[in-house]
Amino acid sequence: MEYRENIGVGLDIGTTKIVAMIGKKNEYGKLQILGLGKAKSLGVSRGVVNNITQTIQSIQQAILEAEENSGYKINDVVVGIAGQHIRSIQSTDYIIRSNPEEVISGADIQTLIDQVNRLAMLPGEEIIHVLPQEFKIDGQAGIKEPIGMYGGRLEASFHVVVGQAASIRNVGRCVQSSGIELSGLTLEPLASSDAVLSQEEKEAGVALIDIGGGTTDLAIFKDGIIRHTAVIPFGGNVITEDIKEGCSIIEKQAELLKVKFGSAWPGENKDNEIVSIPGLRGREPKEISLKNLSKIIHARVVEIIEQVFTEIKNYGHEEPRKKLIAGIVLTGGGAQLNHIKQLVEYITGMDTRIGYPNEHLAGNSAEEISSPLFATAVGLVMNSLENKTQSAYKIEMKQNYKPQHNHIPAQNVSVEEPKQTEEPQIEEVKYTRKQEEKEVETTESKIKKSFFDKYVDKIKDFLDNAE
Repeated sequence: MEYRENIGVGLDIGTTKIVAMIGKKNEYGKLQILGLGKAKSLGVSRGVVNNITQTIQSIQQAILEAEENSGYKINDVVVGIAGQHIRSIQSTDYIIRSNPEEVISGADIQTLIDQVNRLAMLPGEEIIHVLPQEFKIDGQAGIKEPIGMYGGRLEASFHVVVGQAASIRNVGRCVQSSGIELSGLTLEPLASSDAVLSQEEKEAGVALIDIGGGTTDLAIFKDGIIRHTAVIPFGGNVITEDIKEGCSIIEKQAELLKVKFGSAWPGENKDNEIVSIPGLRGREPKEISLKNLSKIIHARVVEIIEQVFTEIKNYGHEEPRKKLIAGIVLTGGGAQLNHIKQLVEYITGMDTRIGYPNEHLAGNSAEEISSPLFATAVGLVMNSLENKTQSAYKIEMKQNYKPQHNHIPAQNVSVEEPKQTEEPQIEEVKYTRKQEEKEVETTESKIKKSFFDKYVDKIKDFLDNAE
């Protein structure tokens, strides 16, 4: 290697799909995707690993595919953290500076952060993310960037994200056992927000709803600051499950029906619209009314959106100073459901749009990558690039050379690819999230990086000692 390229790698461990994505910035500062690998997610339920062996195999499958597609070898990845064990709290703390005649430095802010990290948590929980919101210096409120200012008493409000330590360590174990290093952790709603939200939306006030396979994530921004996060333990999988039960068909067929013919708005389908599903093993085909299908989908989507709307109300969006002027942005695989935008607007009364990650992508990117499905993965690559590390390096390949598969027990991995057969095949709905992009290093980005560096080191030490 004659020079070092800044290559980023994101690994989105979702409930339905695991995605590995390799990317770099082009000459225009846009994200150029070099390689993409997908595998069916085996061993993950509602964002939480419940089978280590299957998850490792799925990660290896996705990593191998990304390497073969790109011609790069992956060293380390930034992984998204999500799951029903994630919760968030608000906290306020302060320090009295020993010398108010000196300007406030990053060390003062780090001291404040360390105090917040000593908050008492429930048994088995650990703080995984500390996000500063606003600072107060000697009683003067509304300060976003305190570094370089004078003052004796430095106070700040923080958004603290908490999760189960065991769940996070399980993710670390799966990544390391797959033969790659864990270079960073990112809360998945933050990754998704970086990929699909503009700075103007974050300033005006916006709620990002990421409808994944196993969970629905919420991130609320106002005045450019993260104000509220939540994880709802329902996603696209429960819709598929309802279709399977309601229509008495197998899961593969239910998923295909949802993706190809599903609608969140029953009034759009006429009573005589019927789809025929091939019977199993020579049984008669089954006819399903699209109106009934939409009613099943509608009932479950309404339940998910109402739970998310309850969280938005808990944030207090009805107060004038907390009003979300930019409304709602939908992303994730579930955002591709027909008429879901209209249903969300009907339930919440807020302006809604579908969030695509193409704003940060190079113009020649494949159409598949700019889908809401890959919002989280794109955000994770953006976060990896911020670390200024070389997460992957170019493989010097001879002509007609094909990478070997021998380091992967691929024969044990069942990955479904759509085939042109009469039997319907599934495109697994995938759940993605994206991340926060900082062009100028701020107090928030410094804190985020330093804290995550320490947390990743803590996980690595734990895993090393456990061996």
